[in-house]
Amino acid sequence: MKNLLLKTEEYLHDPRQSVLCIVTVNSGSVPGKAGAKMVVFGDGSIEGTVGGGSIEKCAIEDALECMRSRTPRMKEYNLRNDLGMTCGGEVSIYFEPLSKPARLYIFGGGHIGKILARYATELDFETCLIDWRADLLQPDEKAPYRKICKPYLEAAGEIVFDKESYIVIVTPNHEMDEDILAAVGKNEVAYTGLIGSKRKTEALKKRFLEQKILTLEEIEKVDMPIGIKFNAITPAEIAISIVAKLIDVKNSRG
Repeated sequence: MKNLLLKTEEYLHDPRQSVLCIVTVNSGSVPGKAGAKMVVFGDGSIEGTVGGGSIEKCAIEDALECMRSRTPRMKEYNLRNDLGMTCGGEVSIYFEPLSKPARLYIFGGGHIGKILARYATELDFETCLIDWRADLLQPDEKAPYRKICKPYLEAAGEIVFDKESYIVIVTPNHEMDEDILAAVGKNEVAYTGLIGSKRKTEALKKRFLEQKILTLEEIEKVDMPIGIKFNAITPAEIAISIVAKLIDVKNSRG
């Protein structure tokens, strides 16, 4: 079997969450030797093995808990006392959640969107800038982010959003912003933010509730007006307020 460590990049792009499990220490008569590796996915499936039997069953359960807490941990198992295995011995297993890259989707390729895309990419977000205006998304070999030149709603319908997705809506038209939010607002993502004045966003909330476009819980998850609150005026300053919020959300998770 190919070394699981060499396949880490594949696991990071798998839509499922995953945890790497490594046997670090073993003593006595144990099925899993030091260095044995297993990857546990969010659906409970596995690749590799840490020895099979009760130890592996228990390790899978602990890996799923580690996945929920998003925190690495080390656990020791006494095979006779803890697991009732007649072979006896002890095993230590290290669990590490495989952190997927934070994927940022920016709807709107204007001044704020472009600056934000550059800032966010430099701060380790896997960034995609979306706009239907081809003149704003001219090919640029130096651009460190991906570009999608399509109508906003078409792009939103094709993207698979997940819990590692961050969505920023900064189009040039408030009606477009609302349409995009209606299309993506029910997705379970890490963050959704929408630009606009407090007056406009309050009117949006009221209308979305009255028309049952989103529930109150879904609306309250949307950061609007977007960003960390300070006296930002220029597009670059507004982009800074947004990326500051993205960093705060990313670093506060788990």
